[in-house]
Amino acid sequence: MQTRTLGKELVVSALGLGCMGMSGVYGAADEAESIATIHKSIDLGCTFLDTADAYGVGHNETLVGKAIKDRRDKVIIATKFGLGNIHKGGENVPVNGRPEYVRSACEASLNRLGIETIDLYYQHRVDPTTPIEDTIGTMAELVKEGKVRFLGLSEASGATIRRAHAVHPISALQSEYSLWSRDVEDDILATCRELNIGFVPWSPLGRGFLTGDLKTFEDLAADDWRRLSPRFQGENFQRNLDLVTQVRELAHQKDCTPAQLAIAWLLQQGNDLVPIPGTKRVSYLLENLGALELELTTDDLQTIDAILPKGAASGDRYPAAMMKLVNL
Repeated sequence: MQTRTLGKELVVSALGLGCMGMSGVYGAADEAESIATIHKSIDLGCTFLDTADAYGVGHNETLVGKAIKDRRDKVIIATKFGLGNIHKGGENVPVNGRPEYVRSACEASLNRLGIETIDLYYQHRVDPTTPIEDTIGTMAELVKEGKVRFLGLSEASGATIRRAHAVHPISALQSEYSLWSRDVEDDILATCRELNIGFVPWSPLGRGFLTGDLKTFEDLAADDWRRLSPRFQGENFQRNLDLVTQVRELAHQKDCTPAQLAIAWLLQQGNDLVPIPGTKRVSYLLENLGALELELTTDDLQTIDAILPKGAASGDRYPAAMMKLVNL
């Protein structure tokens, strides 16, 4: 397995495994299959596992903890705090970066995961009511106490990243970045590179849309969170589907799947990027890992940019309430 370095010291597999979907966000999941997927991922060297206390309201951390119980030394565990119940979808989702909460959240995550130290601890969303210096200051104390190794932020603006990094080195920023979500290219990615902060693109497959497997809105289960996303609704769905059809055609020419093409595109945006495609099935895990073997030519990259330039996707990536929490 290829490796990449986040920040100055955190070495991880070049591709990670996003575990969120194993806790019901995108419809029902099977625990046995989810654990089998995690085990297969580890066996194949994809050992950078991503979870959060908000996924399944703690369920996901418990699941990951169960899966790694006998193989803790083989994995890098990243988890997050500070975002309320994301399953509420379009409703207001509370954020919390207060120092006392940071401590209690960390203890709860350590307990659910069944580990002594979190390798990479992210603030899931910036709390606009708490100075970032206060939040990061407390996170830095957790590092000194050995409860956390490295610090990260998620969906933070360039200005906030700078303020946080001045308090304690930030090793990674996790934000949405894919062929249909390229807004980080404006300033945020450049800020990370200036400060030597790694970038972890989440939802590199556009919440599954870029796989080409979705054909209609009705393909989404009734309890699938994506039904609340503007990009999956109404005319936006068809407009975005038209873009993905072109991606499918290029993937066919490259003898790969659309998912592999989308992940390979991200991997070639820089060695400081470590995508974390999520899946709850072994078959999709194997497909995603195939992207590591795919080389895109300069012509390929230009063709992809022509199909999906920045801002090409129709609709916001979140409902309005959650968009207010992005890039603060």
